[in-house]
Amino acid sequence: MNTKSRRLAFIASVAVLSLTAAACGSDDEEAADTTAAAAAETTAAAESETTAAAESDTTAAATEGDSGMVEAEGEVIVSGSSTVEPISIKVGELLGEMSGGKATAIVDGPGTGDGFKLFCAGDTDISGASRKIKDEEAQACADAGIEFTELAVAIDGLTVATSPNNSAIECLDNAALYALMGPESEGFATWADAKELATTVGSAYADIFPDADLVVTAPGEESGTYDTFVEFALADVAEAQGLEDAAMRADYSASGNDNLIVEGIEGSDSSLGFVGYAFYAGQGEKMKGIAIANEDGECIAPTSETIADGSYPYSRTLYIYVNNAKAAENSAVQAYVDLFVSAEGLAEAGEAGYVVLPDDQAAATADAWAAVG
Repeated sequence: MNTKSRRLAFIASVAVLSLTAAACGSDDEEAADTTAAAAAETTAAAESETTAAAESDTTAAATEGDSGMVEAEGEVIVSGSSTVEPISIKVGELLGEMSGGKATAIVDGPGTGDGFKLFCAGDTDISGASRKIKDEEAQACADAGIEFTELAVAIDGLTVATSPNNSAIECLDNAALYALMGPESEGFATWADAKELATTVGSAYADIFPDADLVVTAPGEESGTYDTFVEFALADVAEAQGLEDAAMRADYSASGNDNLIVEGIEGSDSSLGFVGYAFYAGQGEKMKGIAIANEDGECIAPTSETIADGSYPYSRTLYIYVNNAKAAENSAVQAYVDLFVSAEGLAEAGEAGYVVLPDDQAAATADAWAAVG
């Protein structure tokens, strides 16, 4: 018997005892009637509480029985960032499980830029992005009559990496990366070829560049990770060099497939490239993450801790963009986003190898979605 049941039994027993005592211990009819009435009232109250408790227990049992399920049917089309793709896939799997297979998500990752083209043409319901939407992309959506909601879903650390066999390289600064992968590095076939330019643009690491092949594999221009790298590593140096537009050198091996980029970085003893943190961390000792010098010259390695606290210079937020109209008309889209912004859904970022949003940012994401109605 639980605590609540014992309490109710006690109330009922007190009522019976009161009634018995009143009947046997008093010749005063009026007093007995008064006592009996009080006892009856107490008994009725106990019965009422018993009924309410039973209803409460039934409701709790029904809620528990329904937990873990969502009422949704249909299909969700998700595209965009290859960095966000692993998280989107995991949330899609969660949707399938919690809808009993009635709702499904189709997810691919051609890149943030290509994803926004599809999204603003109305071809997808949700677009993953490893950067914020650009003004011209937002205008394309507006011109097409597409209203959207931006939701932060995880934190990533853009990770510059090389082979573990490249023992000369442990840390680099933005100037060094500009000299190795920026627009003025085109044609450099070895790391040593970039020494003079690195010195010119003020790198503290020019002298450590080895006389070894410079094999660069990285995302292509359709990728939000490409845009982020240009912003983080190249833009300021390019501006100081008097260049209007910052960009990577044209003669590198570009791919929209992160797994191919990983293969390229692992395939050469003197490689250089960059990917999202999850694709680096998932390789264990097959890749070496290069620490990045911050503004004070301190080398910060990419780890879940330095990414989470923002001390890693290339930390960034990952997003999904939701077509509001499609969410309103398609229960599967609504349910998918509801799951994505829930504690369980946001935790999938950690399962995918990224950093889960801290509580305050998770609350802001949930509030932003709730405001859509």
